[in-house]
Amino acid sequence: GNPALPQTRRGLPAWDFPVVNEAPTPAKMAAKTSHFHLKMEETIERCRADCQWERQLEVVGQMRARASASPRRKGAKGSPESEDYENLLVAEALLELCLKDNLAKIKDAVPLMEKNEPKMSDAKKHLTGILNRGKLLPKDMTEAMLILAKLHYVEGSYRDAISMYARAGLEDISVAQKPLYLLRILTEAFVIKGLSLERSPNSVASRTRLSEREEEVMACFEKACVIAQMYLQELEKGFSNTHSRGIKGGHASSLDFELPYFLEAALQSSYVAHLKRGNIVKGMRDLRDLLRTTETKATQSFRMAAAKQLAELLLHSLSEDCYWSPLSDPVPELMNKEDNSYICTTLRRRLQLHAGDNLYSPKDNVEEALLLLLISESMANQEAVISRAPDQKDDRIASLQDASAVYDLLSITLGRRGQYVMLSECLERAMKLAFGEFHLWYQLALSMAACGKSAHAVSVLRECAKLRPEDPTVPLLAAKVCIGPLHWLEEGERFAKMVIDLGEDAGELLAKGYLALGLTYSLQATDATLKSTQDDLHRKALQTLERAHQLAPEDHQIILYLSLQLALVRQICDAIEHLQEAVKLCKDHMNSLHLLALLFSAQKNYQPALDVINMALSEYPETFSLLFTKVKLELVHKGPEEALVTCRHMLHLWQTLYSVSQHSDSEKASSVTEVPPVKKHNSMYLTLPDAHDNDSGSQRASSMAASRLEQAMSEVTMHSTTLRQGPMQLWTTLEQIWLQAAELFMEQQHLKEAGFCIQEAASLFPTSHTVLYMRGRLAEMNGSLEEAKQLYDEALTVNPNGVEIMNCLGLLLNRLGRKSLAQKVLQDAVRVQSTSHKAWNSLGEVLHAQGKNEAAVECFLAALDLESSSPVVPFTVIPREL
Repeated sequence: GNPALPQTRRGLPAWDFPVVNEAPTPAKMAAKTSHFHLKMEETIERCRADCQWERQLEVVGQMRARASASPRRKGAKGSPESEDYENLLVAEALLELCLKDNLAKIKDAVPLMEKNEPKMSDAKKHLTGILNRGKLLPKDMTEAMLILAKLHYVEGSYRDAISMYARAGLEDISVAQKPLYLLRILTEAFVIKGLSLERSPNSVASRTRLSEREEEVMACFEKACVIAQMYLQELEKGFSNTHSRGIKGGHASSLDFELPYFLEAALQSSYVAHLKRGNIVKGMRDLRDLLRTTETKATQSFRMAAAKQLAELLLHSLSEDCYWSPLSDPVPELMNKEDNSYICTTLRRRLQLHAGDNLYSPKDNVEEALLLLLISESMANQEAVISRAPDQKDDRIASLQDASAVYDLLSITLGRRGQYVMLSECLERAMKLAFGEFHLWYQLALSMAACGKSAHAVSVLRECAKLRPEDPTVPLLAAKVCIGPLHWLEEGERFAKMVIDLGEDAGELLAKGYLALGLTYSLQATDATLKSTQDDLHRKALQTLERAHQLAPEDHQIILYLSLQLALVRQICDAIEHLQEAVKLCKDHMNSLHLLALLFSAQKNYQPALDVINMALSEYPETFSLLFTKVKLELVHKGPEEALVTCRHMLHLWQTLYSVSQHSDSEKASSVTEVPPVKKHNSMYLTLPDAHDNDSGSQRASSMAASRLEQAMSEVTMHSTTLRQGPMQLWTTLEQIWLQAAELFMEQQHLKEAGFCIQEAASLFPTSHTVLYMRGRLAEMNGSLEEAKQLYDEALTVNPNGVEIMNCLGLLLNRLGRKSLAQKVLQDAVRVQSTSHKAWNSLGEVLHAQGKNEAAVECFLAALDLESSSPVVPFTVIPREL
């Protein structure tokens, strides 16, 4: 016959024979029965491995039905031995179903009462009968003992459970070459033995015996943890093989498999026990080992919780000095404190670990915590339950709690590194979980406010206010963002009124609501162009701030802004009187001291003003606003030479702060993003020119400054830094220092040196209105009047409300004989800022030149009155913010 074709015993192809219905012979029936039982045993083994207990009962039922239909023979299925085996399977399934029904009690270690649990009662009867008869194979008898020990544990008989494990010889059972279901049983046996030893009362209280018991408990937990991982990895392989072969029906998939309670307890038991005993090194080691083993789908939610716990441990219990990477050993001091040996090293070698050539190893505890939390966040988002269906409410709540815990830890971790941009991006991903959840919305708003996404922060806070309308902190924070970085004063006013509308429900924050409203009125008054509007807004601001002061008379911030408002309307004596209260309440508050110096300067008490500024600088030596005020005070009180010394100090301070800023920015970003290389400053480009040096200043210096600007601007663009904290603020400060130095040189008539300083500032911001204004002043002093006029016009184009620019342009037009236009420009200046004594004086000069003496006298008198209460720097230099 052809060997490629199916053959019969006669050697001919099978399809050459006609089909004949033969009567079944005893041999054929025996073969068929044997095949059935093999198939049933295979199914049973798979059910026990996959924890499919209902299916297991169905299969046992089929086996019994088949046995009752076939003739009973000794040793065949249906004999006493087979009945005991079937009872064992039934007892196991009934016990597991009982545990599934009472999961909450099991988690709380509440003993189950046999009289209340019929399934457990039946299981106990079956197991006791099996052990009493003793007819099963030794392997099956051992399994019956292990299952009965588990039953003793859940009914609270811890001593009986320990005795049953000793009777079964648990410690002598090898895990090698064992079927999958037996690995599960052994895992549960070791963890239950450890728990039973912990919970059973100690008969002997000797220290040696207690120490031995402690070691025995830890050995059980470590073995349970390792065998559990072996079982889950083998189970995953079985699922993968089943899926790859395309087998259907009766098989659970890895997605259907739910981690049983005692398996999860086994995975947790070792590291939890170590941490409870204060063994941080061992606990961290076990957690890391758990996370380094090849993951299985069944443990995804558990691994997320374990990663979160390790992150908490790294952030809370381990300093950066004691950190060791996952691929190295702990520092010797920690090794000496705890025994760092493994109990079951041989078993661990059988686990599959993540391995490779390019594995990332964190450098410190914050990096490792961040890595763990980002992994947890990814898993939380994948497993998130977002359905609003009523039947999924509990799952949705649990999913939200897990995710919220991860995002809270991310907020702590990223906040430590100042990575608010990344934090806001993480929280944006959480929004799919955050329907109606105030906490996540509020966290997102805070992160956006911190990273400079102010407009987005206000939008999110508006949603937060809808979710919790009775909470005054939400609109107050929104008002703070609107008043500060955004300057959305009308919007800020609306949020402040939301706080006030809460009335007594706002509690202590009601005063802050009035403060916010007062600040919005004050800032609107500064921005207003009509005198009547300014006066009305100043009056409302003063009334509102006084109301805030009545509600919180001990709040130094409210008193400060009340004093500032009085200063803005030139009630200098009242402002000083109030401010003294604020200084008594908070003696080292920078803005209070700064305002006090300005008030003294408004009274022309320059030496006391300088003393206050120097006192403030002793507390805040790196604050440029204080240093600029000091320069102005020194200019009017001691002369430009003294002021130039302070300018030189400011340049050196700027260079120091710039170097620190670049270093810290690169450090912050190194663990998260790549930082573009930044050229370092050379100190030769940050020195003021010598007034007697003919070679000072060069085009090369300005080109270097321009290249530095490009680097800074590109950095600002790449990292979206905030104006207040980022490099952009440093560059504008440098521009102001150069222009201040130029003004001092102009006072000394050193025009060449002034030109160098202006050139440096122009190389940073060539279209800045302050640079154009100073170039115009220099051109005017050099006699180039038309060039000066053009520069003033350009500066006004950039800043149409620049009073200083309008003042100089008006005087220049007067010199050029264009008196009507000069009068118009200066009238605009006093309309924009009615408290500018320079603009009133210049308007008086122009009117006098036109022969309008009465109007000129009124202007001069107004200028004298205002000048008597004008500070060296406008009061508006004090920031008005919550």
